[in-house]
Amino acid sequence: MFTGIIQAVGRIHQLTETRGGDARVVIHAGGLDLNDVALGDSIAANGVCLTVVDKGPGQYSVDVSAETFACTTGFAPGERVNLEKALRVGAPLGGHIVSGHVDGVGEVIHFAPVAGQGGADASWRLEIRAPSALARFIAVKGSIAVNGVSLTVNRVRDADFSINLIPHTLENTMFKDFGVGTRVNLEVDMLARYAERLLAYSGNQDKD
Repeated sequence: MFTGIIQAVGRIHQLTETRGGDARVVIHAGGLDLNDVALGDSIAANGVCLTVVDKGPGQYSVDVSAETFACTTGFAPGERVNLEKALRVGAPLGGHIVSGHVDGVGEVIHFAPVAGQGGADASWRLEIRAPSALARFIAVKGSIAVNGVSLTVNRVRDADFSINLIPHTLENTMFKDFGVGTRVNLEVDMLARYAERLLAYSGNQDKD
């Protein structure tokens, strides 16, 4: 489990295909402290939970399956990635509960400073078009993870939703790389997904 609070921004250093579309990916860890990371531990990269299979000074390696590549984005060599180590027992839950299992890939349709603001301390408005199948899980004031970052939804229209980003978030994530057309990993709120399942199950039971 993760919290959606990014600890460092790394970079995809190398991707080597192994077999069947799988690949070994080497990630430069940026400022992420790897001293307490053991082989087999999980680190989320752009919201994707991945297992550490090797590590060296300032970098670590993960194996990424063809299925993961098909369902996510952001693993091309040179791309920057948001990094978060798995939540440890007793650590503060600063964001929301994030599983690291991406539900779909969205697309940035607007990314600009909030109207009337300017300068380095401006907030930015980020608008994303989610896959239509995820629309029912996205609610105003609800939580969503975008490339692993825990964020609060401000507006929703069909499958489009918008978020305000404060300068701290922009400074400490790879969101500065965004532009219109950028594809992003989305994970909806786990509670929303379970609530939808419970309602669907209850409805089916009523028909029996």
